[in-house]
Amino acid sequence: MTEQGSPASEIAAGYASEGAALELGAVVIDGQVDAAAAVRLPLATLNRHGLVAGATGTGKTKTLQLISEQLSAAGVPVVLADVKGDLSGLAAAGEANDKVTKRAQELGDDWAGTAFPTQFLSLGTGGKGSPIRATITSFGPVLLSKVLGLNETQESTLGLIFHWADQRGLALLDTKDLRSVITHLTSDEGKEDLKGIGGVSAATAGVILRSLSNLEAQGGEDFFGEPELDVHDLMRQHEGKGVVTLLELDNLQAKPALFSTFLMWLLAELFEELPEEGDLDQPKLVFFFDEAHLLFNDASKAFLERIEQTVKLIRSKGVGVFFCTQLPTDIPNNVLSQLGARIQHALRAFTPDDQAALAKTVKTYPKTKFYELDTALTSLGIGEAIVTVLSERGAPTPVAWTRLRAPRSKMGSIGAEAVAAAVASSDLHAKYGETIDRESAYEKLAAKVAAAPPPEAAPEAAPEPPPAKDEPGFIESAMKNPAVKSFMRSAASALGREITRGLFGNRRR
Repeated sequence: MTEQGSPASEIAAGYASEGAALELGAVVIDGQVDAAAAVRLPLATLNRHGLVAGATGTGKTKTLQLISEQLSAAGVPVVLADVKGDLSGLAAAGEANDKVTKRAQELGDDWAGTAFPTQFLSLGTGGKGSPIRATITSFGPVLLSKVLGLNETQESTLGLIFHWADQRGLALLDTKDLRSVITHLTSDEGKEDLKGIGGVSAATAGVILRSLSNLEAQGGEDFFGEPELDVHDLMRQHEGKGVVTLLELDNLQAKPALFSTFLMWLLAELFEELPEEGDLDQPKLVFFFDEAHLLFNDASKAFLERIEQTVKLIRSKGVGVFFCTQLPTDIPNNVLSQLGARIQHALRAFTPDDQAALAKTVKTYPKTKFYELDTALTSLGIGEAIVTVLSERGAPTPVAWTRLRAPRSKMGSIGAEAVAAAVASSDLHAKYGETIDRESAYEKLAAKVAAAPPPEAAPEAAPEPPPAKDEPGFIESAMKNPAVKSFMRSAASALGREITRGLFGNRRR
């Protein structure tokens, strides 16, 4: 029992919560855990975002599992990137063992094995989950430039290409659509189309096309297309529990830029789709951004500013975002400053660079009279973390060396067969399992070329004048096509009206 006025009780007082809260664990002082000194994370503050950090093997994955299952139990849907396949255990009840029983006893936890509703998705075909996709049009030029590794000049050119396609209602559903538009705009006819708004140089087009070919060679073309993911499918409940969506990404470990940028696209789509909510008693969705450093690596200043703005604004939509990485220094300061909850597992300090990162990490936490943080951060055991969160008053809680509760679901994979069975029985697999290849930019431009007279049939002395600025004949014929009319869902724009784009160049619906 905590003694009144003891260090543990003083720390725990900062974590007292009047509303619903996640039970993270209990305070540790001088190596001793005090079960009565609870460390809690108020649900009402989760849209102020958070950070889960720590070296490999220190327990980050189990912390993600612990938080996710408590959110699910509270009715809050969760999205997690399952890079290693370790989180599929959320779908099965955990089994008691000596370690789990000991941890539950020392924390006063009434532990019981519990399964949580889980759905499995994968980016494109070839993964373990139901395949999900985005159209090129929806992804937009900014995010696509990040995936392709383009510089600012090349990104600007790609933006012009999207602008031209958007104006003409040309659906860029997959990579062959984008390739056909680029090829057209570098032709003589395409150069005429771009008069007055710029041009696409052959050299820049070549760079973009080569980068696109590299992406296709790595399997990236399987991700772009239809049916496109509806983000509302991430916000489900089942029997009062929030559904946990696991993005099974083990097939994309060799393509980190694609999966990290896809996660950013999901956030951008959620921001565009969801209504303003203000302050809620609990979030509508919590999104865990694993391997977050991959998003920020080699990112331009403009791209970082967009991330910062999205993180800042999406809280008003009732969405909480947790960045997961090894070091807080992996996250830019302007983003890190917006992360109200910090759960920091052990760090290593074997090299001068490690020691410098440790010193910087210490500075990101409030001062405490109870711990020497540089020593504490290198002394934490597995399943322990240095924690500070926002209280319900919006103030940082005292730093707490916390022994975390054990997850109630299975710690580890449920196995490939169990995942496959869950996927096969999911209604999402029926919705997204089969690729749809509708008439889009590739088919339209190919038809236009096929309909053109052969070169020898063209008048020699009087070449055909360039098409009118807005190509009325082309637009009129396209508008009569039923496939183009159905483009309203994927392009969010009436034909002939330019698509409105959001912060990341993604389509605004």
